Amino acid sequence: MGLFEEILLLPLAPVRGSLWVLQQIAAEAERQHYDPATIRRELAELEQRLLAGDIDEGTFDRLEEQLLDRLEAAAPIGGEFR
Repeated sequence: MGLFEEILLLPLAPVRGSLWVLQQIAAEAERQHYDPATIRRELAELEQRLLAGDIDEGTFDRLEEQLLDRLEAAAPIGGEFR
């Protein structure tokens, strides 16, 4: 039955391949979004922007809170930040 099924689904191969590629891209984007090293780098860049006067303290606090929430979500349950 597997061969017959593959023959029937052959016209959909490009769609299935595109879907797989999109899933891989989405998984990599999510991995990078929650990567603790990336988040720490973004926190350092945010602090530099504050010190340079590019953003005010209210904006800094709001963006810092978002980054810390991401860092917390990235940490394993009961674990520490890396």
